[in-house]
Amino acid sequence: MHPSCLPLDKLEQQCRWSFSRASGPGGQHRNKVETAATIEHLASGIRASASEERSQQRNRQVAVHRLRCALAVDYRGSSEEEGSGKAGKPTPSAEELALSPGGSELWQKYCLSGRIRISETNEHFPSLLAELFGAVMADGLDLSKTAERLGTTSTQLVKFFSIYPPALVRINQGLVEQGFSPRVAASKR
Repeated sequence: MHPSCLPLDKLEQQCRWSFSRASGPGGQHRNKVETAATIEHLASGIRASASEERSQQRNRQVAVHRLRCALAVDYRGSSEEEGSGKAGKPTPSAEELALSPGGSELWQKYCLSGRIRISETNEHFPSLLAELFGAVMADGLDLSKTAERLGTTSTQLVKFFSIYPPALVRINQGLVEQGFSPRVAASKR
């Protein structure tokens, strides 16, 4: 299973937490208590942090979600490293998903009638991001090919990736490295 899809306890076994005092407005609680949270995935060195909330617990939740999204785009491990799914069934690799029409059960849940409907704050967003990003990479950055395999359009894929702009940046970098012009533009948040 890709690290972005792991249950929280399993993901935290692969990570290190650090906490600090948050700066800025928020009152005495925020400024005198270590509410800022940073989590680092040790195998990859990918880090995410959150400090905007007054509660350390809430900042931990936000940081984990951000880490999962970053891992979805930046981490490409081998199938052996990723292991198996929660229910004991092997989780298909991104390459296998790219080659299978229709995609995973998760994909089918959030892609209805060819439209991808999911919010960035949805707990399944990082898993779906990992699946789709991996499928696009496995298809040689050919969004049309991936979209056709998954029963959607390349426009829908671009809209989905624009929810997490670093994914579009990586796709454009890959296209430029292959000698193509960037085809998708990352939106500003």
